[in-house]
Amino acid sequence: MMQLLISMAFALAVATSAAAQTANPPSPSSTPTTSAAQPPAEVRQMLELMQTPQVKEWMATQMKAAPTATLTEAGEMSALSELVGHARRHVEMVSGAAMEFPGEVETASEVVEREVAPTGWLLITTEVIALFLTGAIVELLFRLIVPKPRIRRTEDEVVTVAHHAAANLLYRVVPAIVFAMATLVPLLAFNWPPITRSMAIAIAVALIVARFTVALGRLLVALVTLPRADGERQISRARGLFWFRRCATFAIYFAFGWAVIQLMVPLGFSEGARYFVGYILGIGLFAIAVEAIWHRPVEEGEHRSFTVSWGLTLYFAFLWLLWVSGFNLLLWLGIYVVLLPRALSVATLAVRSLHQAEAGFLAGRRIATVLLDRGVRALIITAAAFWLGRMIGLAADRMAAGETMLDRLARGAIGGIVILLAADLLWHLARAYINGKLDDSRIEGAITDEEKASRARLQTLLPIFRNILAVVIAVIAVLMVLSGLGVEIGPLIAGAGVVGVAVGFGAQTIVKDVISGMFYLWDDAFRVGEYIESGSHKGVVEAFSLRSVRLRHHRGPLTTVPFGELGAVRNLNRDWTIDKITLNVTYDTDLVKAKKVIKQIGQQLLDNPDYSPHIIETLKMKGVEQFGEFAIVIRLAMTTKPGEQFVIRRNALAMIRNAFKENGIEFAVPTVQVSSEGHESEAHAAAARHLSQRSNSDEPAA
Repeated sequence: MMQLLISMAFALAVATSAAAQTANPPSPSSTPTTSAAQPPAEVRQMLELMQTPQVKEWMATQMKAAPTATLTEAGEMSALSELVGHARRHVEMVSGAAMEFPGEVETASEVVEREVAPTGWLLITTEVIALFLTGAIVELLFRLIVPKPRIRRTEDEVVTVAHHAAANLLYRVVPAIVFAMATLVPLLAFNWPPITRSMAIAIAVALIVARFTVALGRLLVALVTLPRADGERQISRARGLFWFRRCATFAIYFAFGWAVIQLMVPLGFSEGARYFVGYILGIGLFAIAVEAIWHRPVEEGEHRSFTVSWGLTLYFAFLWLLWVSGFNLLLWLGIYVVLLPRALSVATLAVRSLHQAEAGFLAGRRIATVLLDRGVRALIITAAAFWLGRMIGLAADRMAAGETMLDRLARGAIGGIVILLAADLLWHLARAYINGKLDDSRIEGAITDEEKASRARLQTLLPIFRNILAVVIAVIAVLMVLSGLGVEIGPLIAGAGVVGVAVGFGAQTIVKDVISGMFYLWDDAFRVGEYIESGSHKGVVEAFSLRSVRLRHHRGPLTTVPFGELGAVRNLNRDWTIDKITLNVTYDTDLVKAKKVIKQIGQQLLDNPDYSPHIIETLKMKGVEQFGEFAIVIRLAMTTKPGEQFVIRRNALAMIRNAFKENGIEFAVPTVQVSSEGHESEAHAAAARHLSQRSNSDEPAA
């Protein structure tokens, strides 16, 4: 746009001279121009403005820069050459400021002399010393007045604040708050001169940041090295203290370096000089990082990798060169690659330590743990995104009201990050709540039948609801992100509907399975843990998905059956079940005596504490079923809870066998008497019929 204005201005200047020559007649005798040849009033006004000295000077300045701009507009300068040109101009600015730095120091000294002269060096020095020492002195008095708390006392051990998270938080943070408030007192109490006030504010901010860095760092070390319930630590205390000291040194050095740069602004230092001092101080940051890399602690039995050490050293050197070259975006992206994953892992580790610690206030609180964990992660990522936007020159007001492509993309990207983080937090909270309900509603812990049925229903429906909720949250979050980026989601939703219809026609079987499953669950046909039979499929229901059910056969195989193939379902675990037993006794058996014996066995089953809770109606003899060819067939029956009849039946049969033997009751077995050839075939036929009657179908194991 600027180059276009320059070209237009140049063309207007040429037109001005031509118009001037045309407007001046060659001789007095020449005829005047007609009204059609005269330019409009607006054009004459513009031409007059072009002749003013200010406009001519501006045009001359812009014309000097026009060749380079013209090359850029014409595409003769590639993106790489633009980056190189940017770096060259930035380095030239900093190097030029370095040459002029001594003169700027002298100018700043004169400014300070004029500032301090009315008040005096002694008073200003005293106020600065008070600013440095007031916070430390007040905090020391606070620690003397408020002793270190003791949580509880055992026979041989005093558990102090380091073993309790809540008290540890108060003990670390409250003194830092006292330090900060005391540091602000001299800043507000003294009558600082204007430039000195700016210096005092920068120093106070650096002191408060340094103090909170130490407090929060020690709190973080105490958390990540907190013993778990089993006494083990996730990170050794020596390793935690090593990284705390290096990170605290880095942060404090950075805070006071920032204060130095801020002090240079009211003293009149140029932008290049401030960059120059910042880059010199950056060497100290680089040295701290390199020292931490080469002296980092390793686990016992491991060796420090020199390849990793050299790689990280070169990487940090490359980041410093990016900083010096003025590539702030690439610099912060490189910093985030190293710093952001570490910050997230340390935050997660601290929350996990609080959750697993025996005395931690998050122990046993799933929702609070997830809220703190994902909330801290969301805050870290959101702060990093906004800071990156500021580093590339996107202020909050500009991002909110800007209409350029870059502003819209930045606004949409940062809004998308916030939406995804909120969706992630919502999903993890919902999942933690559902998983907690699943853990608390295990069928094994049920006492009554109603409670067991309710827990079985929860075990069936909650996993399906969890999967549906995940899909819904993901779809809504993606649509909101796309809308924030400027994508019209209305056509997407309409297109998704059309595609859904097409997919529905092409995947009718899947749709049938999903809908059938919804109706099975609506009818409460079966639950997790129940034994069902459907056609050739049978087994214990282990789990569900949206389209199928998994059945574990009593012999071990696992079968996944689509809901559309189930058809009629026979549930063997609902309410109660009747188990019938058929016995063959000899014709000379005393049936009254046999009935009494079986009644006694039924009473013994009721008296057994292992069986009585599962027996609804005990074992009884129903009577004679039929007269067989070689035996009297009697029928026994009992009513039990579903799934318990098999164990009770096996033990009842064993008891019947022993009781019949003791009371002289004999079981009838087929006998073959061979008297002639004609009777031999009849005997074989009778034996075959008996064997076919005694053959039993497979029964599921208890």
